[in-house]
Amino acid sequence: MQSVQEIASAIVAREGGFVNDPDDPGGATNFGVTIHTMRRLGLDLTGDGRVDTLDVRRLSRAQAVDIFVRHYFNAPRIAELPVPLQPSVFDMYVNAGSNAVKILQQLLREMGQDIVVDGAIGPQTIRASHAGLTAAPDHMVDAYGIARRNYYFRLADRRPASRKYARSRAGGKGGWIRRAEEFITPHYHMTDAAFAQRVAQWG
Repeated sequence: MQSVQEIASAIVAREGGFVNDPDDPGGATNFGVTIHTMRRLGLDLTGDGRVDTLDVRRLSRAQAVDIFVRHYFNAPRIAELPVPLQPSVFDMYVNAGSNAVKILQQLLREMGQDIVVDGAIGPQTIRASHAGLTAAPDHMVDAYGIARRNYYFRLADRRPASRKYARSRAGGKGGWIRRAEEFITPHYHMTDAAFAQRVAQWG
């Protein structure tokens, strides 16, 4: 079983280094940590009294891992979810914030759990997630990963500027879809033909 530090290190590697894509609402980002997060945490790494792009560039890999463990795993209580779900929910929380929890809560509702979809992990969500895994031990993690993938598709449907994250320039699976499928059993990965059919409406 991976430790939370190992999972966080894998997320940092998946996120890559510094980028400042104008189509990314997160703004300047380094190792997956956005400038908005750094401002919220007051991480003035240059010591000039403000948090800007220079601070984002200065962020180290080790600092990113620490931020993710503290603020994206421990703080939202992902540690209290069933262990098999933690890596995928953690990865999605880094990528999409509380939407990661809403996806889980909606999935649990579809499985018959009576919970509120509010994006916060509390006693209700913790109990429901453990019950869900007990009810479907061989499918719950895949079901969450597929729900993640569907979330990305819906986001790209609504926002054309985001389609480059879901579809590569060559027309294959983009980073978002490959990222979701890292947590899905290969049996449930989309075929190239199925993927092409799903994104055909994008033109």
